[in-house]
Amino acid sequence: MNHDCISQSIAIVHPITLSHGRNAEVWDEQGKRYIDFVGGIGVLNLGHCNPAVVKAIQAQASRLTHYAFNAAPHAPYLELMAQLSQFIPVDYALAGMLTNSGAEAAENALKVARAATGKRAIIAFDGGFHGRTLATLNLNGKVAPYKQRVGELPGPVYHMPYPSADNGVTCEQALKAMDRLFSVELAVEDVAAFIFEPVQGEGGFLALDPSFAQALRRFCDDHGILIIIDEIQSGFGRTGQRFAFPRLGLEPDLLLLAKSIAGGMPLGAVVGRKELMAALPKGGLGGTYSGNPIACAAALASLAQMADENIATWGERQEQAIVRRFAHWQAMGLPFLGRLTGVGAMRGIEFVNADGSPAPAQLEKVIEAARARGLLLMPSGKARHIIRLLAPLTIEAHVLEEGLDVLEQCLAELD
Repeated sequence: MNHDCISQSIAIVHPITLSHGRNAEVWDEQGKRYIDFVGGIGVLNLGHCNPAVVKAIQAQASRLTHYAFNAAPHAPYLELMAQLSQFIPVDYALAGMLTNSGAEAAENALKVARAATGKRAIIAFDGGFHGRTLATLNLNGKVAPYKQRVGELPGPVYHMPYPSADNGVTCEQALKAMDRLFSVELAVEDVAAFIFEPVQGEGGFLALDPSFAQALRRFCDDHGILIIIDEIQSGFGRTGQRFAFPRLGLEPDLLLLAKSIAGGMPLGAVVGRKELMAALPKGGLGGTYSGNPIACAAALASLAQMADENIATWGERQEQAIVRRFAHWQAMGLPFLGRLTGVGAMRGIEFVNADGSPAPAQLEKVIEAARARGLLLMPSGKARHIIRLLAPLTIEAHVLEEGLDVLEQCLAELD
């Protein structure tokens, strides 16, 4: 199909045109089948065309396709926010708003943080990714390609190292960097919030050090600083739990949601402490399409399937398969194989040279070879040297093993 009318600034990982999909499989216009380990970049935890989600979309489309909630409320929005307030594992009274995307959720969280604290500065982390809008670009802990040629970005935003067992940055190193930040660049009383992903997505599926998270929570409580946790990619079962933040032993003040919230429909949310979400004046939050009825119906159908037992079973099955196969690859002595990053079913495979340096060229070879064999993969990491595995949680066991077989074949061919 002709791409001449598509902006050349959009980078396409797989030069194919998809026609249809079912659970963890997709087909292109020529009828070729692919096993999907990308999942729409973490959007399809419940698979392509999940039957319950499709049924909910069809039913809602025959009743009400759209209404702007701030003009007149509609039932799907109200029902979804009530369900989310029960689904999110926090001890405080929760309130929030629905958005069109994760980036929009992050933008609104910044507004809420400023209004609630009366402060402006935000601290984000190296390797983080929070969206492609101007304000979220500045939060991202990576320049290329997101911040190139766009000029000055909204601020003030500061960055510090992200401590993780997956990248070798320790809690102590991160705390020292934070001390330096407040000694040299920024007064602590000017900080509105810290924002981080409990498991970085674009950053390469790096899991935050829990001891640092708890130290940060104490620090923020002492200084009246909010914590914004971005669960856009790690949420809704990806780590084997509803969300990843309970693994860290803390609760967010504001929580960002999107991706697998609605089975493929465009939807996000920013939720948090009820008093914080009332910090802006009436009319300070809202949006024409935010919380579209069809997207809300899809989300309600998704949440209904995400019982803790289902999430744990899906996550454990996928995690065990990946960990077992990775150990086998290590025993085979496959070249360029680095670490297995992440937690639960949110796993990344690192590609490194003999000296430990990133090997993005080898990763690219694997992505191309896998696609030729019918497996779709997605790169991540600062150097694009980590494959992130985002197969639907509902993937059939034999399809998962078939996809891992293909990946093994491609890894074995590297030289």
